[in-house]
Amino acid sequence: MRTHTAKWLFALGWLILLLVACSETADPPVALGTIIATYSSNNPSNYVLCIAWSPDGKWLAAGESDGTIQVWKTTTRTIVFTAHAHAGHVWSIAWSPDGRRLASASWDHTVQVWNVPTGKKVLTYRGHMDLVLAVAWSPDGTRIASAGSDNTVQVWNAATGEHLLTYQGHSKTVETLAWSPDGKHLASASFDTTVQVWDPSTGKTLVTYRGHSKYVWALTWSPDGTRIASGSTDDTVQVWEADTGKKLLTYRGHSNGIQALAWSPDGKHIASGSWDTTVQIWDATTGSRVYTYHHHTDIVIAVAWSPDSTRIASVALDVQVWQAS
Repeated sequence: MRTHTAKWLFALGWLILLLVACSETADPPVALGTIIATYSSNNPSNYVLCIAWSPDGKWLAAGESDGTIQVWKTTTRTIVFTAHAHAGHVWSIAWSPDGRRLASASWDHTVQVWNVPTGKKVLTYRGHMDLVLAVAWSPDGTRIASAGSDNTVQVWNAATGEHLLTYQGHSKTVETLAWSPDGKHLASASFDTTVQVWDPSTGKTLVTYRGHSKYVWALTWSPDGTRIASGSTDDTVQVWEADTGKKLLTYRGHSNGIQALAWSPDGKHIASGSWDTTVQIWDATTGSRVYTYHHHTDIVIAVAWSPDSTRIASVALDVQVWQAS
């Protein structure tokens, strides 16, 4: 009996020592707002305009003012892909759902699709007659939607570039767009002050949201697809029901126009980037502010959550990646 007791106590002692050692060597938690990494263009006269995390969170893609696109590996902070893709600003960039391809939208009136592992251009879409300002993949990866200063949204085959549909519901520039999480609807935001939700297969308008009084620059769907948040130069972010257009809340935390929005993948928070140079994180249900990020010195033109909702990449000439939870 004594032998068994001694062995048990010996094992327990080692377990306690192991737990203590692990607690002493574990990394301390990273404080909210801590800068984790910064990225910038290789060209000092160039600047970053858009950013996107790969679906697995391992890579960051950026579009730049000289038409270049770059991809950085987030673990090593090294450039793994560079393409001198466009003859104008790259204003929007998006990963395919499988993380193997990138679509880039440019002021040169084109959208280009790239195979990231090989670095080869897959296709060039030339359907637009003016600046292309937004691009987004359908959740199943089969279609791409693009929009811009020709007041249209165009839906096309992601593999072949075949034009499928043109949506002409807006009367002015379409600044941004987003697919619903189930891929059944598209939402587009315009300088005509509206956000429109429509069927990408038929082009039928389902909801027209008219809550803003000035240009709408940004929008984002909730991960469950029930709500949309839209940001405007009227200095507000408005959250509303996607299927009815009913306003749920108005966020007034910024002192200037809203340029960028992103809903956290866990559905809890919204990040908004503003002309007031801040990024603010706030509760998506109550509108209560959680945190204000003050490290940028210029207009924040893009924000993106990491897939695990722990980090944000924000763009104001360069890219800053920081702790968001």
